[in-house]
Amino acid sequence: MPIVATDIQIRLSGGAANSSVNASLGGAKSSTSVTDNTLNNIFDDVTGTESNAGDIEYRCVYIHNAHASLTMQNVRVYVGSPSSSADDEWDIGIGSAAINATEQTIADESTAPTSVTFSRPTTYATGLTSADIPFGQHRSIWYKRTVTAGAAANNSDAITINVDCDTAA
Repeated sequence: MPIVATDIQIRLSGGAANSSVNASLGGAKSSTSVTDNTLNNIFDDVTGTESNAGDIEYRCVYIHNAHASLTMQNVRVYVGSPSSSADDEWDIGIGSAAINATEQTIADESTAPTSVTFSRPTTYATGLTSADIPFGQHRSIWYKRTVTAGAAANNSDAITINVDCDTAA
């Protein structure tokens, strides 16, 4: 059976037992998957101070291939739908660690990871490419959220990040 959507898991970083998105700042892959279609599933709320001054924060997650035998081929990561807020933007970057390796850890959510290039591809054709991900293995990706100074309050900001791949039958 080919790889299906449920075989492509997005897992937190921060250690095998980490279940806090706020601690997903690189390091070992967690056994906890990101909860899809839920507010605050990657970033915390923007405080009034952060909104007034503007803010840039980072999170690291892993694309995990949970298929029992097939490799994710021609992996592409892209922004399927941009932020629903006019006052923030999200960029993505492939992690600096090799396939199935542990990604660097940043000191805090405001520290940019080294050797990661961020961009905002919006289609499969322009998406960030990764080396193939064998079954049971992973690849790190980083999210960067930029909140503009003076951002208006928004209770339901949403964005969609897509991970697509080819697969053998």
